[in-house]
Amino acid sequence: MAGNKSLNAAMKAKQDEFYTQLSDIENELRHYKKHFKDKTVLCNCDDPYESNFFKYFAMNFNHLGLKKLIATCYAGSPVAGRQLSMFDEENKEQDKTKVPHKIVITEVSDLNGDGATNLGDVEWLIKNDKNVLTRLEGDGDFRSKECVELLKEADIVVTNPPFSLFREYVKQLMKYQKKFLVIGQQNAIHYIDIFREIKADKLWIGYKFGDMSFQVPPYSEPRTTRYWQDETGQKWRSMGNICWFTNLDIIKRHEKVDLYKHYTPEVYPKYDNFDAINVDKVADIPNDYDGIMGVPITFMDKYSPDQFEIIDTSTNAMSKGAPYINGKRIYERILIRKKQ
Repeated sequence: MAGNKSLNAAMKAKQDEFYTQLSDIENELRHYKKHFKDKTVLCNCDDPYESNFFKYFAMNFNHLGLKKLIATCYAGSPVAGRQLSMFDEENKEQDKTKVPHKIVITEVSDLNGDGATNLGDVEWLIKNDKNVLTRLEGDGDFRSKECVELLKEADIVVTNPPFSLFREYVKQLMKYQKKFLVIGQQNAIHYIDIFREIKADKLWIGYKFGDMSFQVPPYSEPRTTRYWQDETGQKWRSMGNICWFTNLDIIKRHEKVDLYKHYTPEVYPKYDNFDAINVDKVADIPNDYDGIMGVPITFMDKYSPDQFEIIDTSTNAMSKGAPYINGKRIYERILIRKKQ
């Protein structure tokens, strides 16, 4: 995805170089199996040399019943070859960290004759079929013309897009009316354009909501918190505000929250600058209050459109752009109301 000034700036600022663990991908994707049969999956922020998203779908191509798998690589991949050792001997005459390319797989059969279909067969396929791995004309940016054409071909997009470009990335998915499952930061929920899609029930939160650990490139600078190196020297960062965003229907979004609390004005004060009561925890939402309530962002992890209506964010709806109680500013809130 390099070559674009804004993208390069983000890369240099080390905002976007977070590489998702295979276990985190597996834990989330197990809830979506029914959506992938006979579908074309695009991982358009995923160099196969480094991406566990590509690895997951390549290994599970037959299990999911995929029609096609496409992965694209941007120029200048910073950790090429660190995760997928099957490519280590491939294209030694080229600097694979600087060559944008795509991989297109339409079947995974027992090509190496070991009696099973697995990643070894994908390796054999790539090394022996020159039509599988091809160079891109541009830089592999998800916004480039050739990558947009691949997006048009796809049924479902699954990846970890650049956090700094999240708004633009989701906007593109919406423009082309694609189904998707992508990783983002929870604060993206408050973005005006993202929240608009959530409110319109065109986008919602997946299963994982909270802390996730990511591999980061060797040149990442040490941090005082949420940073470590493992025994191999690999650097890691964890982020406590990660979630999956999707428009694939899942069981979770139809599970209602059990409400046990009763409303009293003393326990649930109203805001100074908006006609709504404050609720500090999702578990404290009263079962007998029908007006507007302000709840923390963690509510989105439990939100069911069958049970609640999303009204707005405190930033958009309230004077001063934040909730106040007795003159004291509190954390941002999502404004909701129970459905009758």
